[in-house]
Amino acid sequence: MERHKKQRHRFALKHRHWTVEEWKRVVWSDETKVERVGFGGLEWVWKRPAGGAITEQHVKGTVKFGGGGLMMWACATSQGVGYACRIDGGLDGQLYTHILDDEFLQTLEYYGLEKDEIIFQQDNDSKHTSRLARRWFEGKGVKVLSWPSQSPDLNPMEHLWHHLKQRLAAYPTEACNVDSLWERVQTEWEKIPVDACVHLIESMPKRIAAVLKAQGGYTKY
Repeated sequence: MERHKKQRHRFALKHRHWTVEEWKRVVWSDETKVERVGFGGLEWVWKRPAGGAITEQHVKGTVKFGGGGLMMWACATSQGVGYACRIDGGLDGQLYTHILDDEFLQTLEYYGLEKDEIIFQQDNDSKHTSRLARRWFEGKGVKVLSWPSQSPDLNPMEHLWHHLKQRLAAYPTEACNVDSLWERVQTEWEKIPVDACVHLIESMPKRIAAVLKAQGGYTKY
């Protein structure tokens, strides 16, 4: 949508001079669904060669979660991946603030990060922007990064999800149930090296430049 392109372009303009060190202050977060059977990974599309622009037709929109696996939340920092949690049932504003109280704050404590020194990233899901969530951030003194809608190519978490799901797909047998799948998820999430997080965060200036070049359009990331 044209509205999303404008939002993305404004975001890129606002952050075009951010240094890698500034991006390293961000704590990234996201939810994803992990399938028990198969790998919900890349989907290929055809586009014109020689640098043809990526358009909305090439990008799969966000969808609601349902059936076939488990839903999880996790975060990541420049010092490594943070705590992750399994979400049973639906996610609402109240459960989200519980996650922030537990996994998010535990991540800050684990890495010795101060709330007033980091910036928290989340997308614009209604649970994230609910009144409960806004009050939580205000009460804790946590600055939230203003994020453009429909921008998975700007979030390093998307690449971490892909890495995780590739590792899960490499298991010789399928998980026998959701509990077994969650055990594998926890094992593989904790194995993600710090270098992977650092590399992705260091790519942020290039991602911003790519969005500017595309005039707010989607990028190769």
